[in-house]
Amino acid sequence: MTAGFNIRRAVPSDAPAIAALETEIFSDPWSEAGVLSEINKENALFLVCEIGKTPAGYVSMETVCGECYIANLAVKREYRRQGIAKALLRAIINAAKEERCTFLTLEARASNAAARTLYEKAGFAAQGVRPGFYTSPDEDAVIYTLFL
Repeated sequence: MTAGFNIRRAVPSDAPAIAALETEIFSDPWSEAGVLSEINKENALFLVCEIGKTPAGYVSMETVCGECYIANLAVKREYRRQGIAKALLRAIINAAKEERCTFLTLEARASNAAARTLYEKAGFAAQGVRPGFYTSPDEDAVIYTLFL
């Protein structure tokens, strides 16, 4: 695990760096305006993991009627396999418990073995498939849920 990283609530000034990370990682990234909108949502929690002053990763969750949905979890390529995704996931699970959510759910690309393993080790279970959920490339999503 990387020493010296800090997980904190995202602030509006994080939007450019997070949008740049989105562009680096995802084929259909959120724009800077989209990231800012997510950060400012009243029913959302957006956490950033930083090393020094550099955002190394983030996770976002929305709460609706006692149900929590993880929208995105991402770590910069050069900081992967250092425990950051695991720490972000643990932080968002704890936040969902504090919100008294009944469950936490997310989608993962069927081919994303690393993410799927991370979620399964954290106690999430595959609940179904959303055919053709992703584009660029077209791919199914596996729905994961953790009952709290």
